[in-house]
Amino acid sequence: MIRTTTALGAAMGALLAGSAAMAQDAVPIQPMDVDAARAELGKRMFYDPRLSGDTSLACASCHAPDKAFTDGEALSAAYTGAMHFRNSPTLANVGYRDAWLHDGRLGTNLNDVAREMITETYLMNMDMRIMQERMKQDPKYVEMFAAAGMSEPSNGGARNALMDFMKTIVSRGAPVDTGDLSDAAKRGQEIFEGKGQCASCHSGPRYTDDQPHNTGVAQNPEIFADPERHSAFVTYGKFMGVENYMNLREDLGAYIRTHEDSTKRTFLTPTLRELTYTAPYMHNGTIATLEEVVDFYDAGGGDDPLKDAALAPLGLSAEEKADLVEYLKAMSGESFDTDAYVWREDDFGYALIEDWRNVKN
Repeated sequence: MIRTTTALGAAMGALLAGSAAMAQDAVPIQPMDVDAARAELGKRMFYDPRLSGDTSLACASCHAPDKAFTDGEALSAAYTGAMHFRNSPTLANVGYRDAWLHDGRLGTNLNDVAREMITETYLMNMDMRIMQERMKQDPKYVEMFAAAGMSEPSNGGARNALMDFMKTIVSRGAPVDTGDLSDAAKRGQEIFEGKGQCASCHSGPRYTDDQPHNTGVAQNPEIFADPERHSAFVTYGKFMGVENYMNLREDLGAYIRTHEDSTKRTFLTPTLRELTYTAPYMHNGTIATLEEVVDFYDAGGGDDPLKDAALAPLGLSAEEKADLVEYLKAMSGESFDTDAYVWREDDFGYALIEDWRNVKN
């Protein structure tokens, strides 16, 4: 089994319920309890473009390990004939979330997230019955399913394996956890928890309250100017029951969960973990650097009539903003790599799909 921590649920609950402040001696995010053989199977699937309908995309196409499982693009790729209308979020610590995607529309478990990503037409567009048959025809998959205690490749087993792999993607080695903060970062922490008011939403060990907020982020016009991106946006709007979706020129965010006007343009608070690897920022990639993010919030966020009332100009000095950026950088740890999953006791020695970097990006 993967390394476990006793009373993990109680420890994480205490962290999430406690103060927003993350002191220098803060407890690092702990690894989750998963089945090693199943996680190893999920790792191979994660890099396999055969999980998409026309074999053009692997999960790693939009969630590359050297970018903390993002893709470095403002708006991500999508299935052949479309492009996505949102930024790829990091998968770091994704196993601890209670809701997924920028609008939070999936809120059950990572098994359902895996199914959504694989089967959605503008994402990987895979009929999972075909995926199952593809794996049955690969002797390595047959072997790995058996090693994971499953008689043969199956859709449910595949989703569970992907879920266990994603649970192993855990942040490690960040200065906020090791206590190795520079003087500037220490000053930045005081701003983060005080004058900057960042901790009011970016709280807990993952620096997020997992709640939707409207911060006035500007629309990304490329979504509506690019026919391929717009076709994906229209498909999403129709499926989510959005009225007048053909003429819509704004991303409504978590509104699709409530269909209440007060929730328009709200998006889940993103984790601040691994920020140095995950630019550009915001749900639509409209802010390029951490310095620009700090400027955005120092100005009180963007211009939106439904903007969260807690947002107001902060009046930070240039020095304070620079210190705050240093603290934000201290939330990033060791870079992930292709061979990881992170918490491994048994190495089954299975090779990754070698050509995953050559699929569509």
